[in-house]
Amino acid sequence: MTKKRTRPATEPAEIRQESAPEPAKVEETPFEAVASISSVLVVGLFILTFIAQNFVIPSGSMEKTLLVGDHLVVDRINMAPPTSWMPLVHYREPRRGDIVVFIKPSPEPELDADGKPQYFILVKRLIGVPGDHIHLHNGIVILNGVAQSLPKEGGDDPGAPYERDYLDEFPSTPPALDPSGSATEAWAVDAPNHIVDGDLVVPPGMYFMMGDNRHDSLDSRYWGFVPRQNIMGRPLFNYWSFQTPDSVYDQTGFGPRLAWMGHVVLHFFSQTRWSRTFHLTR
Repeated sequence: MTKKRTRPATEPAEIRQESAPEPAKVEETPFEAVASISSVLVVGLFILTFIAQNFVIPSGSMEKTLLVGDHLVVDRINMAPPTSWMPLVHYREPRRGDIVVFIKPSPEPELDADGKPQYFILVKRLIGVPGDHIHLHNGIVILNGVAQSLPKEGGDDPGAPYERDYLDEFPSTPPALDPSGSATEAWAVDAPNHIVDGDLVVPPGMYFMMGDNRHDSLDSRYWGFVPRQNIMGRPLFNYWSFQTPDSVYDQTGFGPRLAWMGHVVLHFFSQTRWSRTFHLTR
């Protein structure tokens, strides 16, 4: 008698393996591409407007700490007034010795060719904070009775003969208008109100700025104190430095600018100061 063979209960059944279907390829629509690019631009614009900003050095007033043609990244958050919507950001007040970027103080904004107000952004070293007593003797800053050392990398321009006394013996020589017209009339009138026993006393909410190249710097000795609200931030580092003559930034026409752009392209590698790339600003 033939026995019928039965499949054991533990014997696995045959399993059919099927390859998984390939996912459908989704192409980005033109609208989505524009939206992605716009998002990147908005984030970049926010960073450049509120957090960090590009700034180029146009003059030699801070030589040799900063050179003409240095391109800086400026921190606009650290010294900004504290806000409740960014509680994790570290804020601090400007300190003596800081290099700061600020709007040049002026009783009335200067007007451009179209009659619109224009503001000048400067970079200098902060010498005096509110309450400090300052005077210069033989070009040395005396701060609260203590002589300060010269900037380590400061320039050595001798200055024009007619203004040496004013630059080196400030404020014993009145800040009157000199032949170059550098000192402002408003400051010449206001400065004596802040002089006590031969020292210039920095009033509340104000700061005294000077360039490291003391004899080639139009600074607080010429146009007075800088209000706290004028301080924009401090440079972090130099991301690119190109050998640039002072006269380049005085040229405003399209032709000279185009010619300078061509010069930069042709001499980018040979005239870039590579040793100053990512150089910290101090």
